[in-house]
Amino acid sequence: MNIKKIHKLALSILTFSVCFGTIHAKTPNLIVILTDDQGYKDVGFNGCEDIPTPNIDTLANNGVIFREGYVSFPVCGPSRAGLLTGRYQDRFGYTTNPTIDPKNEIAGLPKEEENMAEVLTKVGYKSAIIGKWHMGSHISNHPLNRGFDYFYGFLSGGHNYMPEMLTIQDLSQVTRKWQWYSTKIMENHQRIEIDDYLTDELTDAANRYIDLQVQEDNPFFLYLAYNAPHAPLQATEKYLSRFPNIEDKNRRTYAAMVSSVDDGVGRVLDTLRRNGIEENTIVVFLSDNGGTTKNSSNNDPLKGFKSDLFEGGIRVPFAMQWKGTIPSALEFPHPVISLDIMSTITAQTNVQISKDRPLDGVNLIPYLTGQKSEAPHKTLFWRKRENDGMAIRSGDVKLVANTKYKNTENQLFNIKEDISEKKNLKSSQPEKSKQLLQEWENWNAQLKERYFPTLGKDDWWKKN
Repeated sequence: MNIKKIHKLALSILTFSVCFGTIHAKTPNLIVILTDDQGYKDVGFNGCEDIPTPNIDTLANNGVIFREGYVSFPVCGPSRAGLLTGRYQDRFGYTTNPTIDPKNEIAGLPKEEENMAEVLTKVGYKSAIIGKWHMGSHISNHPLNRGFDYFYGFLSGGHNYMPEMLTIQDLSQVTRKWQWYSTKIMENHQRIEIDDYLTDELTDAANRYIDLQVQEDNPFFLYLAYNAPHAPLQATEKYLSRFPNIEDKNRRTYAAMVSSVDDGVGRVLDTLRRNGIEENTIVVFLSDNGGTTKNSSNNDPLKGFKSDLFEGGIRVPFAMQWKGTIPSALEFPHPVISLDIMSTITAQTNVQISKDRPLDGVNLIPYLTGQKSEAPHKTLFWRKRENDGMAIRSGDVKLVANTKYKNTENQLFNIKEDISEKKNLKSSQPEKSKQLLQEWENWNAQLKERYFPTLGKDDWWKKN
């Protein structure tokens, strides 16, 4: 058989595989490692000096560091909804953290929105969510009913870390606010007992899942959603003992929590190497939003914290490796956003995306391999509808009103020259400010209002 015929046969096999739901051998696995409320500077690759993160840094050095890596919202729930769907979450009314009420069917991802697992299952992927879900507590929004075939973690937005503190059998037993932090861990639909620090338990579950998928020869998507270093600040002596020189108690505990995540990242990377699948696995590391004043995190040199639309709320530690495809030790010079993860993985599989719900992200691989040299995004947008916050970044320039944009002076910054957002350029560039505000208003007109009760204003447990 000549070369042309061999090429034609291979192309036919690939086409058949894509059309009929099987996977070409080179279609990559995807692992998204998401931390919670981690500060921009609290990784070695962004200059952290008091918390070593050698394993996270190895991941970054094996691939690309996104210095200007953003999320689509400065708070947990909406940020995760954007990441999982590849769409600005306000397009479907996910404007804030939803109630944890297990009887509220609409509090979570709308059923018409497809998350990453629901999309990838169409082309033969297996998918697991390990850790924090926060996409709805009603049974219809349980991960196993939203495209995932394995769940190990908790449904709410925060959790205690010590096994002896997990005493609540089910959300139906909650009688006061935040008591859901004490619910027992779930494996699929069952409540289980754990005997180790939660972050370590999540890492164990992730590695078991990887081993199983390799054994069964499945392409897979693993969403490893650590709740660390989100409050409450809790750590074991194993990790606390690594930081005897940090005098501030909260910073020391926070450092221990980040260190436990770093150990977990190292163990996951070891599992990929042990199974010989490093070069067939995209690994992404990022935080769901900026660090918060509640956990002693460090966002330097950025302005602001979690909940802000200044850089400190939406710009996060962000890195990606795909050994053999993405060059190592790459520092990408342009803004990217968490929405790009969905577009990147779906582009590798040729899975069809609904024309009614197009993705807002882009496939990053051509930009990282040098096939494209321009910036992936001309413009990025943010909306914080609950208090009328707005932001838009176009090129190097960003217009932001952190709250009440219609009643508060908008501020204009050149982010490349002024990363800390100190010099307001609005008075010297009024036309640019006006143009960006109009662009944002045009985008905002496409968005929806919140459609579920909020976490902070619902007292559903009083009805239990």
